[in-house]
Amino acid sequence: MTTSTRGAKAPAVLVLEDGRIFRGRAYGAVGETFGEAVFSTGMTGYQETLTDPSYHRQVVVMTAPHVGNTGVNDEDPESARIWVAGYVVRDPARVSSNWRAQRSLDEELAAQGVVGISGIDTRALTRHLRERGAMRVGIFSGDAWTGVRDEALLARVKEAPQMKGANLSAEVATKETYVVPAIGEKKFTVAAVDLGIKGMTPHRMAERGIEVHVLPATATAEDVYAVNPDGVFFSNGPGDPATADHPVSVMRAVLERKTPLFGICFGNQILGRALGFGTYKLKYGHRGINQPVQDRTTGKVEVTAHNHGFAVDAPLDKVSETPYGRAEVSHVCLNDQVVEGLQLLDRPAFSVQYHPEAAAGPHDAAYLFDRFVSLMEAERA
Repeated sequence: MTTSTRGAKAPAVLVLEDGRIFRGRAYGAVGETFGEAVFSTGMTGYQETLTDPSYHRQVVVMTAPHVGNTGVNDEDPESARIWVAGYVVRDPARVSSNWRAQRSLDEELAAQGVVGISGIDTRALTRHLRERGAMRVGIFSGDAWTGVRDEALLARVKEAPQMKGANLSAEVATKETYVVPAIGEKKFTVAAVDLGIKGMTPHRMAERGIEVHVLPATATAEDVYAVNPDGVFFSNGPGDPATADHPVSVMRAVLERKTPLFGICFGNQILGRALGFGTYKLKYGHRGINQPVQDRTTGKVEVTAHNHGFAVDAPLDKVSETPYGRAEVSHVCLNDQVVEGLQLLDRPAFSVQYHPEAAAGPHDAAYLFDRFVSLMEAERA
């Protein structure tokens, strides 16, 4: 990615790897950027989306037409920086209108060097991605576009790396272990393997009396058990789960010791692989804060927050035998029947594909943190 100064009026162009081109205006930084084009259906929570490490190397298209209304503040980020590779909006807000706003979204994007584009038909772009699938994309503005032919821009897009086969967790995870203390009385200690963790996730555990030790993605099983955990957590994160051999080996060590285990998003895919299931790339993925999921253990339907482009290939219609006992699909997406959760029946381990920490999003799935607490209480008893 190369960037220069902010240029809200500069012409810009978005080039998809199949040759489709959209022309608009620069939004945020001026320059060029490359990534995988994906769309998010959330109407709010754009600040949390931008700072979610799972969006590393992705260019996010917002389906909501008007973006930036509430500006940007210093309280809502889910990590220390914006992770999206680029940002695409139709109608950016000219003025921030919220008592918590400290600066505009355009200013924040420019300050962090995030190249974006505005003024394009994001509805048409979203329909294109739904029909053709997520694909590589480039955004060009300023000197990166001036005098350059469309054919040359397309060639540069096709040179960009694909998301399939990308091993990205270590690029976004913490380099050093840190501790999030329990709020109130400490009841449990959890070792959380950071594969791209969002800030709200350890906070949700801390609210339940859990002291969370957040470990790097490179942590070994010995590192995990050095904190003497009551439970182990595997976080969300970017990239292709087929490349995540090290986290899979660590999770298998946890399963061998029958320690209570909880995984979300990438952690769900890691559990799937640890149990012997495959993973695959979805055509265009699930991203947004309004995805319907059914908890098959209770029959309850939840509206949930998603950000995943890969899924677990596990049978929906039967209990599976695994090296760690019986396992079943616990949650399923009602839009397309994609596996959204797994649970072991003979060991204290479960996972979901979506984001129960709900930052941003509805709180329908907050009970999953209570379920993790229940597993640790049962193990202690």
